[in-house]
Amino acid sequence: MTLPLNTIICGDCLEVLKTLPEDSIDCVITSPPYWALRDYGVDGQLGLESHFDEYITKLVKIFSEVKRVLKKDGTCFVNMGDTFAGGGYGIDSNLENTKQATNKGTMESRLKIQQLRKNNKQLPSKCLMMIPERFALEMIERGWILRNKLVWIKRNAMPESVQDRWKKAHEYFFFFVKSQKYYFNLDAIRTPHQLVSLKRAEYEQGRNVLGQNPSSLGDKSEKYGMPARVVKLNDKGAVPPDFLDIFTNSGEDGAIEHYATYPQTLISPLMRAGSKEGDIVLDPFFGSGTTGLVAIKLSRKYVGIDLSEEYWKIAIDRLNANNPLF
Repeated sequence: MTLPLNTIICGDCLEVLKTLPEDSIDCVITSPPYWALRDYGVDGQLGLESHFDEYITKLVKIFSEVKRVLKKDGTCFVNMGDTFAGGGYGIDSNLENTKQATNKGTMESRLKIQQLRKNNKQLPSKCLMMIPERFALEMIERGWILRNKLVWIKRNAMPESVQDRWKKAHEYFFFFVKSQKYYFNLDAIRTPHQLVSLKRAEYEQGRNVLGQNPSSLGDKSEKYGMPARVVKLNDKGAVPPDFLDIFTNSGEDGAIEHYATYPQTLISPLMRAGSKEGDIVLDPFFGSGTTGLVAIKLSRKYVGIDLSEEYWKIAIDRLNANNPLF
């Protein structure tokens, strides 16, 4: 099959992925449906398995196909949120602060999800299920290399009514690669040096000029044969920390709030670091199309897959509205 560039394919992502050429994708950025958090009302949807182990098994099977189509030097970013055991949509559901918690559907759907959590007695009620971590470990077992666990900090996370824990205001982005040598453009995401770093570099350089030993060990440095410390800051900026302090989607491109979208500003640094202009970016859980929008804005190509015909239509309309040439 020829790679369908700048195309959204409506279908089961596992079956569609099997038709894509091997070693054809440069970067993957996606957010699979979280377990027991939302009923999309589509037959065969991921996330409504009777047990979370079954969910993770299905998910890593999909990512085995992702690994096949990903180039050897490709990158893969996966967004995941966690779930509390035993909760429903009551006081400890943890639904209000997850990206995919909105548009909860009918009461029947809500009760179905509540029952899924209650049926999983492997963990005590109210306990975090650690599903993102379980997923990451399974990916490593299958040969993926986990380079970072990025934390998405959501300062504008919705309030929660719980009384016995902190509010949930973060999710994870796992940064996976399939080989030890891969494309990564650090310069594209460098941040300004902090004032304390600039002052420390100036201080150390001054001591060198005076012929003083800048080592923190002082006179002991000569005894232990330690060289003088040289602090040289990269002119392009600092290495960014492993967190993304970005507000949740607030209609930045006219996207409808109740769809499970992540902000373009969240996806942009991942794509700029993990791919270059002209590269092909895959999102096997395309949803409302944010990955595609960012890909076009950053001069990349994309391939989108989504099971829901409703979301397929939404993504097409959204891409058309934001990119007339689409």
